[in-house]
Amino acid sequence: MSKGDVKRVEEDANPVAELSHAGTIDPLKLSDAGDEKMENNEMRDVQNTLGDMSKDEDDCTTSHDVRETENAYVKTKKKNKRKRQLMKEVDQADKRGICYLSRIPPRMDHVKLRHILSQYGEIQRIYLAPEDPATHTKRKKAGGFRGEAFSEGWVEFAKRSVAKRVADMLNGEQIGGKKRSAFYYDIWNIKYLKKFRWDDLTEEIAYKKAVREQKLALELSAAKRERDFYLSRVDKSRALASIEERLKKKQKLDELADDRQSKVIRQFPQKRPIPEATSQEKPRLSKEILAGVFGGC
Repeated sequence: MSKGDVKRVEEDANPVAELSHAGTIDPLKLSDAGDEKMENNEMRDVQNTLGDMSKDEDDCTTSHDVRETENAYVKTKKKNKRKRQLMKEVDQADKRGICYLSRIPPRMDHVKLRHILSQYGEIQRIYLAPEDPATHTKRKKAGGFRGEAFSEGWVEFAKRSVAKRVADMLNGEQIGGKKRSAFYYDIWNIKYLKKFRWDDLTEEIAYKKAVREQKLALELSAAKRERDFYLSRVDKSRALASIEERLKKKQKLDELADDRQSKVIRQFPQKRPIPEATSQEKPRLSKEILAGVFGGC
């Protein structure tokens, strides 16, 4: 390669050398070239930053999707577990038996009842219906037991065969236990309920509760209507009473006004007026003078 070729390559690589080779260096062209280079660098930095941000967003989106997937999996797992538990409880409920107690001795609650009946088999649930509040109040006034009493009850055994055996064995028998017990001499009134499930009991209780609430709502509405009617009548009577009071006040004011008018008219003593005829009467001659003039006619 000759010296001219080397010089030409150096001039092509250096724009300043190219411009100096042309003869003069233009400072405006140098500033434009620097600005373009800075703009290119800035654009490159912006693109890199955007690329990093998009990458971070993709990472965030991916982590969010992973969390959502994990949450959905956990929810599905819990749901399946709950479903299996429900199915297991349903299967177990088909094997259970329920006994009905038509009478609950005084001073007996679910704890004591479970303690007594658990000797014969495993017990799942017990429900005792509270007595009527009116009966409770009447008993308290009579001086009887003041605690909570129950009218009837249901006992669920884990096995149907155990429930049948307990009902056949205890029905009509003395409760027994310790002689100091308050229900030692009471008698069991227990019966096994065939094809009866605890759900039927809850449905019946819910139905009775709904009926009671509906009855209470009707009573409240009737009481509200009576109260509104009474209040309306009270307001009406108050309005009539106020009208009567105003009329009475008006009558009293009229009477007072009449009394004042009658008192204003006063009678003062006056002298008798002189009659006008005496003042206007002309003087007349007496009869004696006339008789003397005319000769006693």
